[in-house]
Amino acid sequence: MIRSHLPQRAPFEQSRILSDQSMPSPPIGAVAHCAIGLALFAILAGTARAQVITIDTSGKNATTADGTVDRRYQQIKPTSVPLSKTEINPRTRIELLRLMQAEQGFAMRPLPRGHKGLTLVANGKLQPAGEAYLNMVVQEGLSAKPGDRVLITDVKFDHNKMIFEFNGGPDLKHRLLRHVEIGGAMGTSPVVQDEGTPATGARLTLEFKDHVPEMTGPDVKALLAPLISFDVKTPVQAFTDTLPPQLKQAILSHQVLVGMSTDMVLFAMGQPVTKSREMDGQEPFEEWIYGKPPDPVYFVRINGNRVIRLEIAKVGEPIQVFSTDVVSGMMRTDGTPVLAQNTDVHVIKEGDAEIDPNKEAAPAPPSLANPGDTVGVNGDQKSTGAMRPVQPPKPNPEYEPDVNPDAPQQPAAPAPAQPASAQPAAPAAAPPSSTAPASPPSSTPSGTS
Repeated sequence: MIRSHLPQRAPFEQSRILSDQSMPSPPIGAVAHCAIGLALFAILAGTARAQVITIDTSGKNATTADGTVDRRYQQIKPTSVPLSKTEINPRTRIELLRLMQAEQGFAMRPLPRGHKGLTLVANGKLQPAGEAYLNMVVQEGLSAKPGDRVLITDVKFDHNKMIFEFNGGPDLKHRLLRHVEIGGAMGTSPVVQDEGTPATGARLTLEFKDHVPEMTGPDVKALLAPLISFDVKTPVQAFTDTLPPQLKQAILSHQVLVGMSTDMVLFAMGQPVTKSREMDGQEPFEEWIYGKPPDPVYFVRINGNRVIRLEIAKVGEPIQVFSTDVVSGMMRTDGTPVLAQNTDVHVIKEGDAEIDPNKEAAPAPPSLANPGDTVGVNGDQKSTGAMRPVQPPKPNPEYEPDVNPDAPQQPAAPAPAQPASAQPAAPAAAPPSSTAPASPPSSTPSGTS
């Protein structure tokens, strides 16, 4: 008995007829209703099967390198290798198989997985490229990073194409036989046992116009140079050759820039002396420390896979802090920043720093004015940043000053004595009032005038 697990295209491929003499035959009306129901179900099934939704995952209609994507994903520069018009003969084909089989090289850009793989036209463009290339890497996964060593495990010829598989290829061996089982009454077992190891390789198709021409091994390597480099290189050279020239020079000169990936930092500085994990508010980060005094000490702050902050401490000099990302623009097709534009340097000075009048300007005096305010002196609006003299508020006669009852009261000073002639006449007696206090008794005798 052979049983296949391959998906069936038709919903109904077999029909089973059950006949049992002991069972009573159904009524004619029931048979008619069942026939009508089956006919309607077949019509609906055919209609549902005709509604096919097609999703374009090839990337041919996506944005190409004209968009702002990573330089590694943009369209390659076509090669100019002279090709013969003669079709390849069997002897040359065998020589190319012997030469290219098990050949090692370095990936010049990310190699995605996937059954279809990449297609490189001889002396032409790469398909896909740009945003479609990036989408393919995200959807299918990454087989090799730029600068990684790759191995050609299989080479095939197909009409006008040469198909190369790297690191085992993107498909498992016996891809179709894994779905077939053979067995009997005791059970079934698959023809090919699934080891559970996924395929992590990549596929590259070198396509020619009409046929595969007569060529040599160096010609094939020259055609594959935009994607695979077969030169003898060190790991640092293989990695930096995939980067823009400015970033390559920074890594070779052991310089760390804000925006570098962890791989770039390791190639530039090596393994750090110490690592620590800390929190900046709600943001976790890693601090990589390079160097020990009296040598310069580098504090590289990494969030995720990127450098977000760099501090350089040198003996006898203030700490320099870099926080502006200058690498992202180098890796994008729309930005061309240079290292000289990295001017976001904040110098930390401890205490009162001495000012050299020949090199630095005197600091501005302290002011209570907000930035942008125009405050003059004595009404002069031309001077900016200065304050006018403080004027005390004038007393308002309508309001009495507040008196604090808890404060000690000072005794009133005695009034100066005045002559009798200068004393004013006594005021006339006021009529008695119920609310007025009683006058004190007079101490003068009643018999005197």
